Amino acid sequence: MKQSQFLEKNIFIDLKSLNEGFSEDGIQYFSEKDFGIFLDRAEYYGLSVYTIKPWSKDEKYEASSHVDHKKKATNPNWYKKEFKTLKTRQEGLLYSAKYKVSKKLLER
Repeated sequence: MKQSQFLEKNIFIDLKSLNEGFSEDGIQYFSEKDFGIFLDRAEYYGLSVYTIKPWSKDEKYEASSHVDHKKKATNPNWYKKEFKTLKTRQEGLLYSAKYKVSKKLLER
């Protein structure tokens, strides 16, 4: 199975991408609610989450990465904590992530 097939079947199901041309192709932005679901599914399947990037049309935000938190990309503690911090600082943001599905998971 390819990564895109796995993501569509297991991760992105029932999530609405809100990328309306403000980002590069292939990067999906989600509402706060849908991004929380995405992170729950990423944790469940053991995806590597490398960065989280919040977006707003009014302000510019820096991406946060697992390296900034000194955690492995597969450790959900960093991305769950960072997401909680971001959403308490500012409501109504959109979120994207850079992630990877392991070969082992794709081979199942």
